[in-house]
Order: sequence, then C-alpha cells, then structure tokens
Amino acid sequence: MCTAVCYKTKSFYFGRTLDNDVSYGEEVVVTPRRFPFSFRHAGQAGEHYAMIGTAFVPDGFPLYYDAVNEKGLCAAGLNFVGSAFYGKGEGDKVGLAQFEFIPYLLGSCASVREAAAALQNITVLDEPYNAGMPPAKLHWLIADRKEAVTLECTGEGMRLYENPVGVLTNEPPFPVQMFRLNDFMGLSPREPKNTFSRKLPLRAYSRGMGALGLPGDLSSSSRFVRAAFAARNAVSGSGEAESVAQFFHILGFVSQPRGCAAAGEGYEVTIYSACCNADAGVYYYSTYEDPAVRAVDMRREDLGGKVLARYPFRRRLTVLRENSVR
Repeated sequence: MCTAVCYKTKSFYFGRTLDNDVSYGEEVVVTPRRFPFSFRHAGQAGEHYAMIGTAFVPDGFPLYYDAVNEKGLCAAGLNFVGSAFYGKGEGDKVGLAQFEFIPYLLGSCASVREAAAALQNITVLDEPYNAGMPPAKLHWLIADRKEAVTLECTGEGMRLYENPVGVLTNEPPFPVQMFRLNDFMGLSPREPKNTFSRKLPLRAYSRGMGALGLPGDLSSSSRFVRAAFAARNAVSGSGEAESVAQFFHILGFVSQPRGCAAAGEGYEVTIYSACCNADAGVYYYSTYEDPAVRAVDMRREDLGGKVLARYPFRRRLTVLRENSVR
C-alpha cells in the first residue's frame, strides 16, 4: 500500500510513501540521457531525458517505483491489485510491459500534456519481467508543476483522469476515491462553529476539532482522504528546507508503523518516504530504519553519460548526539 502526493511552494515537489511487508533492495537511481533502454516491443531508446527516482535494479535495468525527469515530469506507480487489468497488445499502439512504463514515459515526455498525448498510443501489457517477477498491478500518478492526472488500466480499458487534489493511494478506483471526499466537505483546519443546535451551548474544547471526523485508519481509502486534507491545507515557507520538511510531515500523516497493519506472517511498514524537488532534480528520502532525510542531486551526475548512478538506501539509524557519552 502506498500514498503519492504533489505539493507546491516556490518549487514543485512530488513524492510518496511505499508501504509493504518486504523490501527488494530499493535504491535511488539516476538514469542519464544515453543509458540504453531496450524495450521489448517499443524498440531502443539510445537517447532520452535523464531521470531520478527509487528503483530496483535487477540485471542492470532500473525498475522505477517513482521518478522525476530533468524536465520536471513526475510519475509514481501504486498498488491497484483489485482492479488493474493489462492488455495483450492493441493494433498499432506501442506495447509496454508494466515495468517499462515509467522509463518510457519520462524518457520521452516533458509535461503532463505530452504524456497524455503519448498515452493515446500506448497499451500496458500483461507481461512479466521474468518468470519469478509477475507484472505488478498498478495505477499511476503523473504530474508536473501545472497539473496532475491519474492513469488506470482496468477491464474497461485505459482511463486518464484529471487529479485536482494531486494525491493517489490504492483501491478503490480513482473516481470512487474522489467522490468520497464529498463525505468530508465540512472539515476545516479552523475552529468549528456550533451548527448542531442553537439551543445547546456547545463549544470547541481542543484545537484541531475542525477536522473531527477525518478518518484515522490505515486503509487506502482513508489515507486518500487524510493525505488530500493535509496536502491541500498544509502551509509552509517557500524555502527549500521548509518546503521539504513540510512535505515529509504530510507523508508522516499516512505512514505505517510496524505492528499496525498485518500482512500474512508479517506487517506492512513504510519502507521509504520520498520527496523530489521536480524543478531542481533533488531527490530526498528517508527509510523506516533511518528517518534522517538524505538527498541525491541529479544534476551533480554526468547526465550526458551512459551509466546508472546508484545510491543504496541507508537502513541504519543515524543519531546526531548533542553531548559526549560518559
């Protein structure tokens, strides 16, 4: 289970949590412009936009969970297990295996508008990476600083939805998630007024009561509401440090501690949280084991090169001690 969020101050920020009961060795990966992508049905891409994000890299191919390209176009794939349905190829359309989707889209498109046009000629295929890695059942949040959309492939076909809240979680399908926000239209970050009865002397007895009724459980539908409320009401300064800190606070609103969401014999946890300044190409992240925020700057790499730059996640707690230990 996961949550993806868009946030804008002076810069545009895009990021997500990844919640699961198992890690696959994720790392921050910078793909330079001349890294050779070989797509199974879409030919070769010897030159493309550079990108940075979190990926698992088996056999040298970056399987991106989320990424931002050098033009500021962002994409994140989130679990959509109950509804996702991929095709088998469709006429003259470009066939992409699910794991090729983010590299292909971010490698060739500079904006949501360009991505939306490209998607008219794309089919996401039900094709595994290998025999041991079946296609992940996903839907995607795609965004730039001007707009965000949600892409879903279901039994009814591929659908692209405008996403005015800039948030995505998991099931149910996006239109259902958006409709549920109607149930919470009365919530507010401000102190509530007594509309229950003029005959009763009711009063607010605590700060934050304007959001009373905001769902607090870990289900994807409740996380969607909670993240949308936080992202649309969050206030921070426009500087980089303030904006990034605020973004991680928004993600903290939906993070999962071990023991609260059982998954078979184990538990789901927030394996990592990430925030990318999409304008500057700086990718910030923290892990479950180490909440310290670290950064990888895409533009400090050789973006004209051919070799992936890889930075394994830090998974050991970092403690900055303020005084010496006796």
